[in-house]
Amino acid sequence: MTKIITVANQKGGVGKTTTTVNLAAALAATKRRVLLIDMDPQGNATMGSGVDKHQLKVSICDVLLGDTTVTQALFRVEQAGYDILPANADLTAAEVQLVNRIGREKVLSLALEVVVKNYDYIFIDCPPSLNMLTVNALVAASGVMIPMQCEYYALEGLSSLLDTIEQIRISVNPQIKLEGLLRTMYDPRNNLANDVSAELIEHFGDQVYRTVIPRNIRLAEAPSYGKPILQYDRNSRGSMAYIALAGEVLRRDAKQTHYTN
Repeated sequence: MTKIITVANQKGGVGKTTTTVNLAAALAATKRRVLLIDMDPQGNATMGSGVDKHQLKVSICDVLLGDTTVTQALFRVEQAGYDILPANADLTAAEVQLVNRIGREKVLSLALEVVVKNYDYIFIDCPPSLNMLTVNALVAASGVMIPMQCEYYALEGLSSLLDTIEQIRISVNPQIKLEGLLRTMYDPRNNLANDVSAELIEHFGDQVYRTVIPRNIRLAEAPSYGKPILQYDRNSRGSMAYIALAGEVLRRDAKQTHYTN
């Protein structure tokens, strides 16, 4: 069964795109069939996958506006082993037009129906705000992964996002659940980071991934070369962390499947 994971946090600079791209590549390396959907007008996941957002003939924008199908807008990222629905600044226009459309929050979900069975995992990278694009990503999702830095304001923003997820669950998407909280850009020498990390584990328990993504220069460099970290520097600490996260995701899913069966 396909798992659709939306990677969201309304705070910018917490590692959403880094996580979406690198987890997609790490799971693709295990021979899983993966689709990455870029729902951010900045198009960072698109560029980080080696697709030039300035040269796009079709994108996720055209899919949301009904001008093309998902199948026609797909790109194959050979080096990383996954497919991508790319994005660029045109997506801002799509958001404006969606606001006045009936059933606007389900546009992405309905568009994906034709391809969903072709994949084991679909990851959706969201913009750093709770707008109509993010709502579409949440309505389409079976789970939400929240990357977050262990800093003072992180917990404040987290409660707001969890409230939104709960509203979506009650009103439109009863399947949605919190997939997990991912600690990113983590520096164990920082006392505040350790305190916030401990607080997260105390409040959320097993919903906090054991894998921690460290601050890592190679991880920060990889997007400028249009490559996931596995292709840029497979032996770096950042790469090892995302390989470990992919393993943790697979183990959790295998466990859930075992219990549901």
